Amino acid sequence: MREREFWELLEEVFGRVYGRSLSRDQRLDRLGGMTVVEALEAGEEPRTIWNVLCDQMEVPDGERWGRDHNAPPMPYASGR
Repeated sequence: MREREFWELLEEVFGRVYGRSLSRDQRLDRLGGMTVVEALEAGEEPRTIWNVLCDQMEVPDGERWGRDHNAPPMPYASGR
């Protein structure tokens, strides 16, 4: 997932105003208490941030990828 796709999904799933507010204000426990904006600036994968945000906000799997999106593959993690 590219960062552009992340922002598109954020607006589609949460709405433009509420989504942008979440990105600045919601602390993500599983990402050390960072906000979405802080996590992106720290280099976290957008897909990881998206899943953490959706889990924390209790967005069901069937609703978190929007109308026209398929779940992108998880990034390859070497050494696991």
